[in-house]
Amino acid sequence: MEKKGVKKMNEKILIADDSLFARKVLIDILSKNGYKNIVEAKDGVEAVEKYESEKPDLVLLDLIMAKMDGVEALQKIMELDKNAKVVVVSAVGQETIVSKSLKIGAKEYVVKPVDEHRLMNAIKKAVG
Repeated sequence: MEKKGVKKMNEKILIADDSLFARKVLIDILSKNGYKNIVEAKDGVEAVEKYESEKPDLVLLDLIMAKMDGVEALQKIMELDKNAKVVVVSAVGQETIVSKSLKIGAKEYVVKPVDEHRLMNAIKKAVG
């Protein structure tokens, strides 16, 4: 059942996280806030492939993943599309990694465990 006043969002969002639980948490938050067009990737390689094939409006990207970490995936996504809208969602909150991600091109950085309001604000800022 949808919350009253939640409008349907048409933006396609790619969630890249190696944790099924983390992806489910993000999907639940997005669904509750009206986002229905959600694509999932379970590692960095798949994230880059899905970015290319699905052309999402926004990427929620974890940093610690198998095959290719999030920083490398972020670099490759930014090479594919310098206007990519990426929000890093990671348990790694170290200042150096945060600033490196923002320097590469991430629009926002949300530290896990994810706070719904913080995530939705980051998404609104990123999609502008």
